[in-house]
Amino acid sequence: MFSTILWDHDGVLVDTEHIYYRATAEVLARFGVSLSVAQYRQFHLLEARGSWHLITAHDVDVAALRRERNERYRQMLEGADVMVPGALDLLRRLKPRYRMAIVTSSERVHFDTIHARTGLRGLVDFVLTRADYGECKPHPEPYLAAVARFGAAKSDCVAVEDSARGLIAAKAAGLACWTVDHEMTAGQDFTSADRRFASLAELGEALTVS
Repeated sequence: MFSTILWDHDGVLVDTEHIYYRATAEVLARFGVSLSVAQYRQFHLLEARGSWHLITAHDVDVAALRRERNERYRQMLEGADVMVPGALDLLRRLKPRYRMAIVTSSERVHFDTIHARTGLRGLVDFVLTRADYGECKPHPEPYLAAVARFGAAKSDCVAVEDSARGLIAAKAAGLACWTVDHEMTAGQDFTSADRRFASLAELGEALTVS
């Protein structure tokens, strides 16, 4: 069916959104702003514009605050076990059958912090992080870059996503896209997904029997 799997990372293979939310909320709280989970879902996971507009009434250096948040997030990730249960085992089982890559909007430093000891990088052909392309999802560029690097036909590839933003990117790139439900993206529009699964384990069954 497919020969190549393009994995999203956060929300699919690792459960990090709650940590990123906490790091962002900590920085905003210094300005008297209480970032709710609902706001985080809307601004970060659906609209992809972030939440810095909530403190525009203050004279702030948003770039500096973003760097502060990113460093706080990195610190929180150190030593944290954020792998989705069964994810590494699934990749090990799929490795002999598929070419695989990670296509993530995460910064490389955060990806490397998470996987300093997991061994995940040895299970995929390559990893594309935020520094490896110009436009973020929902733009198709990240997925187009991965397809080009493999030299693959689009019809041979399937993207695995947990957000509508990622789904839009995959479909705009001309790819099939399977989605995995995640609590942080619940309620988003997944009607264009080729298949939808309640868990990574369920998706893995479809890949191992196909």
